[in-house]
Amino acid sequence: MYCQDTPEGAIVNVKAVPRSSKAGLDGVLGDAVKVRVRSAPVDGKANKELVEVLADAFSLPKASVAFKSGETSKTKRLLLRGIAAEAVRKVVENLP
Repeated sequence: MYCQDTPEGAIVNVKAVPRSSKAGLDGVLGDAVKVRVRSAPVDGKANKELVEVLADAFSLPKASVAFKSGETSKTKRLLLRGIAAEAVRKVVENLP
């Protein structure tokens, strides 16, 4: 499962796709949410944009999105504070 509840919020497995033509959530890929970002993975720019994309998609402040693991990998685990896994699934499963 790409998302699980914790006392702090939801932990989401993310497959980051840098250097994309558009930024945003792009459905589920295996056991992770595919997230496209325009930035290249240089000097943390892609990670910064990833946080912005997730915060925007789930209507959270950027400070509520934190890395748990994978900051230098394409596969990452992020904590979305203050949101339940069920709410994350509703957003991801209703993508156009």
